[in-house]
Amino acid sequence: MAKQNESKIKSFEKIFISLIPPSFFGGSGGTGSEAGATFSNRAHFFRKKFGRSEAMTKRVTTKETIKRRTIRDMKELGIHKPQYNRIIDIYSELVHQYLLALKEFEEGGYQYEVPTGTGGTKKSGIVSAMENLRKDILQYADRLGLTPKGFESLKNDESTKEEKKTGLAEILSKLDDR
Repeated sequence: MAKQNESKIKSFEKIFISLIPPSFFGGSGGTGSEAGATFSNRAHFFRKKFGRSEAMTKRVTTKETIKRRTIRDMKELGIHKPQYNRIIDIYSELVHQYLLALKEFEEGGYQYEVPTGTGGTKKSGIVSAMENLRKDILQYADRLGLTPKGFESLKNDESTKEEKKTGLAEILSKLDDR
């Protein structure tokens, strides 16, 4: 019963936040790129204003859990080999680091820009780190076959190897016939 009420509250919170104009939170209501105009900033404001701090207490998935789930997913796709475990370990670490950075970003109030010494602003360090981690994670996921593109390339590689084996087997059988 409590879980149902909690999910209803979350749904209401999302609907409520989306109905409030960004200008209420300090944004101009234009493209959404102005300070305070994004949904995340509005959600953070709502939680802070009304005492909801779910994002602040959210636990980060452990590296081992990420690794276990990745291996399970690869097995379900039929592309897991034990030789991939070292790469899966690196991939899991990257995802874990990303989740930690995301939590820190949320706890910091989604601060995208920081002031510089000259009076301007620049992208915060945590945002740059998250962008780099996203790129790395995508590359590893591609290599492991966890994206549609990566999965197709792994499947094509396997079918090409099978065709080559079949071709070699045919040549050897022709030599045996002589």
